[in-house]
This record gives sequence, C-alpha cells and structure tokens, in this order.
Amino acid sequence: MARFRTLAALWTGQQRIPAGRTVADSQANAVVGDFVWLQLNAQSLPAAFVPLDSSAQVMRDASQWKDKPFPATILGIDSIDG
Repeated sequence: MARFRTLAALWTGQQRIPAGRTVADSQANAVVGDFVWLQLNAQSLPAAFVPLDSSAQVMRDASQWKDKPFPATILGIDSIDG
C-alpha cells in the first residue's frame, strides 16, 4: 500500500492531479476519492508527494527525493500546472 498527499499540481502524462489530492499506486491500495496512478513508482515519484503510509515512505526513500525536505508553505501557484 502506497498512498501520498500532493503538495503541488502535476501532469502524469495522461491526467492532471491537483494539489491537495491523495494518490495511490494501485486500485487495491486506494480508498474512495483517491486518484490511482498505476505508473507511480520510485522513479516517477514527484518531489511534492508526501508519504501517508510506510510503503509510501519506502518508495520515497528509494527515489531521488529521499533527502529533500518538503516546503514549509504551499503557494497558490503550486496548484496550477502548465
């Protein structure tokens, strides 16, 4: 089970995910209202994804963002993707 909270909007290559959404890596791990991103893994993990469970933390620890801190504030611009 890997679930994350988004701190910024992003484009998955197929769909926009707005800031503040919860994202799961599979339908089996999702709860009602979660966005399911089947291609989510340590290599595709965006910097602005906050882990919500231990599996998500393991995924983040295996990513390039392992040592990057999360921002202390979220700006309105972070909810807009280009």
